[in-house]
Amino acid sequence: MRQQLSEDQVALLQDFLACVEPSGQCPRLIEEAAGKPPCPHCGCQRSHRCGQASGLQRYRCVACRRSFNALTGTPLARLRLRDKWLRYLQCLIESTPVRSAASRVAVAKSTSFRWRHRFIAALLRASRPQLSGIVEADETYLLESQKGSRHLDRPPRKRGGKASRRGISSELDCILVARDRNRQTCDFVTGRGTVTVGQLMKHLKPVLAPDVLLVTDAAKAYQAFAKQAGITHEAINVRAGIRARGALHIQGVNGWHGRFKTWLRRFNGVASRYLANYTGWQRLLDADEPTAPRQWLRIAVAPA
Repeated sequence: MRQQLSEDQVALLQDFLACVEPSGQCPRLIEEAAGKPPCPHCGCQRSHRCGQASGLQRYRCVACRRSFNALTGTPLARLRLRDKWLRYLQCLIESTPVRSAASRVAVAKSTSFRWRHRFIAALLRASRPQLSGIVEADETYLLESQKGSRHLDRPPRKRGGKASRRGISSELDCILVARDRNRQTCDFVTGRGTVTVGQLMKHLKPVLAPDVLLVTDAAKAYQAFAKQAGITHEAINVRAGIRARGALHIQGVNGWHGRFKTWLRRFNGVASRYLANYTGWQRLLDADEPTAPRQWLRIAVAPA
């Protein structure tokens, strides 16, 4: 008697098959996702075919006469070993550490690290969503890290150290997160120390629809920002022990903060200069869609 696979089993089988694609499939997926791209050098839409290189169709621009392919001008340009890309993307989906991913895919540790940040940068090229309805916003902080740097601007400290003083200071990286009730999320690494009105105008205002209801804690920067931007604003006095007023709360965005910090622990500390990549990576995982390496590859090479 034949037994039909469950939906979960079908999903697992699809993920497995995505990781064992024949070596020639990755260039085909890249070509399908990118289509016929405009010239990355001058932006001209007119080009003609000009042979192939490394399995990808090459084009020559009619205007500037320079050649290019589907990956030229993207973070994935000049990366080799394309037959291993899908397996490595599966490691990203599973949040596999650098050394473990290098062992699974059979590449060098330095290659694994470079691929991690190149692929994440490619995946994050898409424009940020516009948040609408009730939008929660709040910031969280991480101790700044110069992990991997050969020239520190402060005395070295042990991994997992503490700031020299309590409270929010210039020793902490600020991560601003805004999230609406449709689970659309935007994250920004605004710099060191407390978030300012100028930073909110730069990062937060462009992603808010004009008619949003912005819900935050009682920090004065949000009140000044809402007044300056002409946005309806409600403040929750969290410090006074108030968690919610009816449907108004910031528990959704604070839940994202908690999931991000829990997920980040597996990497044993990340450098501040790469922090925006990790917040974006977690945002992709938290959205829970897409979930297959082939889908991630299509997003990475699709026109920005």
